[in-house]
Amino acid sequence: MNNLGIMQGRLSSIVNNKIQSFPERSWTSEFSKIHKLKIRNLEWTLDYKNFYKNPLIDVNQHKKIFNLKKKYKIRINSVTCDCMMQKPFWKIKNNKKLLSDFKKIIISCSKLNLKYLVVPLVDNGRLETKKEENYFVSKMHELTPFIKNNKVEVIFESDYKPERLQKFVKRFDSKAFGINYDTGNSAALNYDIDEEFKLYGRFIKNIHIKDRLKLGNTVRLGKGNTNFKKLLKNIKKIKYKKKLILQTARSHNGNHVKEIEANILFLKEKNIIWKKNKQYLLLDLQKELVLA
Repeated sequence: MNNLGIMQGRLSSIVNNKIQSFPERSWTSEFSKIHKLKIRNLEWTLDYKNFYKNPLIDVNQHKKIFNLKKKYKIRINSVTCDCMMQKPFWKIKNNKKLLSDFKKIIISCSKLNLKYLVVPLVDNGRLETKKEENYFVSKMHELTPFIKNNKVEVIFESDYKPERLQKFVKRFDSKAFGINYDTGNSAALNYDIDEEFKLYGRFIKNIHIKDRLKLGNTVRLGKGNTNFKKLLKNIKKIKYKKKLILQTARSHNGNHVKEIEANILFLKEKNIIWKKNKQYLLLDLQKELVLA
């Protein structure tokens, strides 16, 4: 599946009741599982727990990552920085170490050829005041030359209303910053996809595919409030050719591979993906080729 990817940890056991976390004990074995599912993209996850031991940060483990990518033909194009949501520097006064760690992430991503750093401005990382937002923006402006020099881009996942998010993202250099669009989070907030893509579609550089109930939890694709027909229509409008990352609900019985297979089947049945020449292609509603 050329453009379809999966969030790291979705094929491993849940740890400490967290729906998403870096799979410390099984991260290497996930590569073979992803390969068997014919998925070709992985999005890395980075927590603050054991931050410096994470293979993304620990340069001594970079060779292992490269070898696994090559062996299983897996691309890693993005990393979700949950660590920044767990310890957001924009909410902590003594934040020099946190800012230094953010630079470490940028350097590591550059060395590993990861292009996008997803910064979650949601939950504990939410920008709650204008003062907080202005401080965050000023720090990102200071870091812009460093980000560009390392040839990476920082993309924000936010729960701002569409108009506010448009104004927010316009405060940044579009060559170094953008938006990570999360289908489930927008569905839970009952935002209109047409309005979202009209206002800031051109800034979207990565998409998380999931389904959520209105004001509720993540559920299997097709069981929630996400409007997949509108999603594909708008993907076509902006000629989106980047990654779609499965960040779907976890299995209730522990069979995480079967859960991912069920979600892939849903995408196929809705003509969102179909199989041709041993590759999965994304289609629009009229079955015209959109992404290859």
